[in-house]
Amino acid sequence: MNDSPVKLPRRRRRGIYLLPNLFTTITLFGGFYAIISAMAGRFDHAALGVLAAMMADALDGRIARLTNTATDFGKEYDSLCDMVAFGIAASVVIYAYSLRYLSGYHWLGGKLGGAIALLYAVCAALRLARFNVLAAISGSDKDFFGLPSPSAAAVLVFFVWNAYEWGLTGLQMLVPAALLTVATALLMVSSIRYHSFKKFSLSARMRFAPFALVVGTLWLVSLDPPRILFFGFLGYAASGPLLALVRWLRRRRAS
Repeated sequence: MNDSPVKLPRRRRRGIYLLPNLFTTITLFGGFYAIISAMAGRFDHAALGVLAAMMADALDGRIARLTNTATDFGKEYDSLCDMVAFGIAASVVIYAYSLRYLSGYHWLGGKLGGAIALLYAVCAALRLARFNVLAAISGSDKDFFGLPSPSAAAVLVFFVWNAYEWGLTGLQMLVPAALLTVATALLMVSSIRYHSFKKFSLSARMRFAPFALVVGTLWLVSLDPPRILFFGFLGYAASGPLLALVRWLRRRRAS
C-alpha cells in the first residue's frame, strides 16, 4: 500500500503584475492621445503620442522577461493596446490629415478615403493575430513575417508629422498618403521576412562599437526627429521587399 502523501494542485495566484502592464497601458494612452490630437488637427502631438506608444511597446515585453513577470494576460493586453496604438490610431491620423479629402471623389460613394483607412486597420489586426499565433508556435525571437504594425504606424504617422512641419496640407499630400497607406497595409499581411531586433538585450554586455552605434543613432534622431524617424522606418519597410528580391535573384542565378 502506498502511503505517500497526495500532492494537491497549487492554486493560481490572482492579480496582475504592475510594472510591465503599466508600460502596456502607456502604449494604449499614446494611441488614445494620438487619436484625440488628430481630431483636433494637432498632428505633431499625434505623432509624439504614437512615438511614446512605440517606446512603451518596445519596453513592456523586455521588462516582463527581465523580471520574470510574463503572463498570458499581459500578452493579450499587449495585443489589444497595440491594435489601438498602431492600428486604429495610425488610420485615424492619416485619415484626419489627408484621406478625408478623397470624399470629393465619387468612387465608392465618396467613401474611398474611409475604405483605405479601414483597409489599414484591418490589415493591422490580421498582422497582430498572425504574430500571436506564430509566436505561440515557434517563439518570438525569429524574423517577422510581414511588416510589424509599430513600424507600419511609424511610416504613416511620421510621414504626416513631416508634412505638417513643412506646412503641406493633406490635400496636397493626398496621393502619397493614399499610396503609403495601401503599401504599408499590404506589407503587414505579406509573407515577406523582416529582421527582428528582439534579440537585442538590455541586460547583456555588448562591445563598444555596437554601444557607440546606439548612442550615435539616438544623437542623429535628436537632430531632426520627424525626418530621421520617417526615413529610418521607411527604409526598414522597404528593406523587406528589397532583400526578398535579392534572395530571389540569387536563387534564379543558382538554378
